[in-house]
Amino acid sequence: MMARKKKLDVTDIAAQQRAREQAEVEQAFLKGVTTLRDLIAPSSLEIHSAYFRLGTKYGRTLYVYGYPRQIYTGWLSSLINIDEVLDVSMFVYPVESQVILNNLRKKVTQLEASISINNEKGKTRDPEIEAAINDAEELRDQLQVGAERFFRYGLYVTLYADSLDELGFVQHKIETLFGQQMIFSKIASSQQEQGLNSTVPQMTDQLQIRRNMNTGAISTSFPFTSADLTQENGVLYGINMHNNGLVIFDRFSLENANMVVFAKSGAGKSFTVKLEALRSMMTGSEIIIIDPENEYQTLSDAVGGSYIRLSLNSNIRINPFDLPRVIDTDEAENALRANLITLHGLLKLMLGNSQVSINGTALSALNPSEEADLDQALIDTYARVGITSDPLTHNSQPPTISELYDTLLHMGGNGPQLAQRLRKYTTGTFAGIFSQQSNTDINNPMVVFNIRDLEDELRPVAMYIVLSHIWNIIRTEKKKRMLIVDEAWQLMKYDDSANFLFSLAKRARKYYLGLTTITQDVEDFMGSKMGRAIVANSSMQILLKQSSSAVDVLSDVFKLTDEEKKRLANFPVGQGLFFAGQSHVHIQIEASQTEKKLISTSPQNSNQNTPTIALEESGANSYINPGSNI
Repeated sequence: MMARKKKLDVTDIAAQQRAREQAEVEQAFLKGVTTLRDLIAPSSLEIHSAYFRLGTKYGRTLYVYGYPRQIYTGWLSSLINIDEVLDVSMFVYPVESQVILNNLRKKVTQLEASISINNEKGKTRDPEIEAAINDAEELRDQLQVGAERFFRYGLYVTLYADSLDELGFVQHKIETLFGQQMIFSKIASSQQEQGLNSTVPQMTDQLQIRRNMNTGAISTSFPFTSADLTQENGVLYGINMHNNGLVIFDRFSLENANMVVFAKSGAGKSFTVKLEALRSMMTGSEIIIIDPENEYQTLSDAVGGSYIRLSLNSNIRINPFDLPRVIDTDEAENALRANLITLHGLLKLMLGNSQVSINGTALSALNPSEEADLDQALIDTYARVGITSDPLTHNSQPPTISELYDTLLHMGGNGPQLAQRLRKYTTGTFAGIFSQQSNTDINNPMVVFNIRDLEDELRPVAMYIVLSHIWNIIRTEKKKRMLIVDEAWQLMKYDDSANFLFSLAKRARKYYLGLTTITQDVEDFMGSKMGRAIVANSSMQILLKQSSSAVDVLSDVFKLTDEEKKRLANFPVGQGLFFAGQSHVHIQIEASQTEKKLISTSPQNSNQNTPTIALEESGANSYINPGSNI
């Protein structure tokens, strides 16, 4: 029994020993795993005079020591947007203004003494000394009144690469970017460890290489200038000139899909919009265009679109009295009232353009009494064909302007005079085109309304009627659509048509519509209250090359920097500023050769064979099958 007991005791001791050892191993293992330093520390760190090695990566720290006399907003954007792995660190130290004022006073005295000595010795003037005096005096004035503060500024950049050769290549790229702006940098020789510590996020400036800067210069160094407008979905607009990336954007992803395009003649605004329209069709968007200059026919023919040419000699008819076939109950009840309001604006535009003289008095606008009679005449005209506010009556054939003319002619008050002013649209010079029942159908992925052959006086009326007709169809069936209004300044000249276009811009989002407004007459467009309101209701804007007078107007609206203003007047054709929501970039519009043949309005391309692009139907969506060249 004693031998057996001793054997059990030895076994228990061995088991306890193994348990203790296992516990110690587990404790050591857990301690190593849970230590944060062990998790994030590299496997090794080697420091050399001109570089360091962090694990398998090579790194090198540069510091900036020289700046030009003037630096501009966004000068760091090229560095921040470069497609390389970088750590950029900036240190800003405020300095007491009184200390700087005392130093500047001494510096100005020294510089003036140098000029006096040079004059006594008969030496020629030194422009560098004179510029330094002017800068110092200007800074003294601003510091004295508190308009500027003074700072010490340090900028360090740490580069990373997989080899020393690649590290040298990246360094050359960085030095080239800086050199283009007269900014000079150096390797932190024998201070690579201090340079690394200064660029990692631990808030220590161990290099302490700083430059004096005032408030304005410091503000231009604001680092958050990266604007990457690349999405997974959307269409390609062009190349981001900041980082050579692609600008791929879906305008329907914004709070509204409206866009305005401003450019002088020949800057590429129509080219840009046609390129967007062609590519948007690939995503299933339907395109509707109002074309005042016959610029979209080639594109429409190539994709099998409907090209509707409006003129007094054509057989195309659009009746402004048409009512939308809306399904929504609330909208159906208000359909007649909404169309009456639209007709009020149209008829004021028509009658205002008439300039009829009765008894020697020129009539160019409607007074309150005439507006009341016109309103009653419109209601009576619809009632004569059985259309009332009851939605069940809206399927009846609508009346025409000819029937309104007849109603006005036989009513009392101002009716006969209004009928006389309206007569040229019913039986006079402009009869036919808008005084008969509609015979157009826009059930096509691309529909273009051409109004080039209409008389100048009839153009704004035609644009208003076409927009109203399109709006009725958009309200009938909600689809992903884009409505392009070229030369929109023609509508902005008149209050009623400007109000209607603004109403479209406000309500487009509800009907899955993106309104694109194009104009080259920036001053007139932005000078209008409605014009500015349309811009405010557009989440996207494209500003191409502008005339000098337009630059100041757009600069005020879009809060452009001095550098952007300078660029805006000197952009080459096809380059501009692309605004999307809160971001904007410098963009280069790019198209393939096939696309250029389809959309170019350049005379030298007019005789080239136009390729044809087949449209195919797939369920509810239409798309373009462009082949391999697009």
